[in-house]
Amino acid sequence: MKTGLYLHLPFCKQKCNYCDFASFAGREFLIDGYVDALSKEAALSPVRVFETLYVGGGTPSILSAVQLQKLAQIIENHFGPISRFEESTCEANPESLTAEKAVVLKKTGFNRLSLGLQSFNDAELKMLGRVHSTMDFLRAYETARACGFENINVDLIAGLPDQTLESFLCSLERVVSLRPEHLSVYGLQIEEGTPFFERAVVCDQLLMRRMLEETHVRLKRAGYHHYEISNFALSGWEAKHNTHYWNDGDYIGLGSSAASFFRGVRYQNTPDVWEYIRRINAGESPVEFMEKLEGKARAGERLMLALRQLDGVELSERDEEMFGREMEKHIKRGLLLRMGKKVKLSFEGLFLANEVFCSFVAPFEEK
Repeated sequence: MKTGLYLHLPFCKQKCNYCDFASFAGREFLIDGYVDALSKEAALSPVRVFETLYVGGGTPSILSAVQLQKLAQIIENHFGPISRFEESTCEANPESLTAEKAVVLKKTGFNRLSLGLQSFNDAELKMLGRVHSTMDFLRAYETARACGFENINVDLIAGLPDQTLESFLCSLERVVSLRPEHLSVYGLQIEEGTPFFERAVVCDQLLMRRMLEETHVRLKRAGYHHYEISNFALSGWEAKHNTHYWNDGDYIGLGSSAASFFRGVRYQNTPDVWEYIRRINAGESPVEFMEKLEGKARAGERLMLALRQLDGVELSERDEEMFGREMEKHIKRGLLLRMGKKVKLSFEGLFLANEVFCSFVAPFEEK
């Protein structure tokens, strides 16, 4: 069975106003020690051969070219050449992806970049707390292409405070004109603990939905395949690493806050960067949380992940026995469609997916 490898780099130049990820600004002085700790954790991995690689954050491109080279060497030392991975992605932010760093990533074997644009409007970028401009993004995108990257993802966010439909669609069309192989388009979520939450920022949900509906229509017209709730790709460029997650595959995560799912057990490392480094250097486990889902809880998670994909999932007799009632409820509401043995989200269900997914997470409704 295929297995994915994820490495977490929790460092950022500045924390964005909407971000609730385990990332931190102003701690670049910890990078060298952190990378050394990653190497030690990698030596303990229960898996040596992986099919996909994803380096995320945080902002991996905040590392210097020398540090990126060292990170790539660690991956190669423990898991073989990066060029042997079916897909190897590194996230990058426009302000920190220099030509030198792009060359390092390409030469060490990475074959995919994920660029965090979020908006093609400088005022919106400033409001989000991003530290790059639209010109920074264009420079980074052109640099990546010039260095030979033929597989690029671009992230966009819909539903920003005071964002208009026209502004969002302008961002979308400008990105489409560049023809990236992949686009991830998310509706803004206000998460507890973020500056937006503290400021009581509220999203216009109806307007956000119009933006996402238009995204579906316009990207389809532009030749993109809508294959997962928030993800679109030109034919053949669907993200292999993330698709592996949605197909309930095993994965190993290295680094602070990194999650793993292996042989039915899910575990996650401490999100505290200093504590992660300390534990690794002391020969202690960095794992902070562990659980093993079984029975209906395990089946429900598998179905929930699979239903994120627009192709849906084929139900077994056991699935029908455990969740048939819930499926029928959502079919009657028009949120799911049944096609033979398969069920999938309807167009309406794409925008109310969380209401569907709640049925597959404990505590379950009593029959």
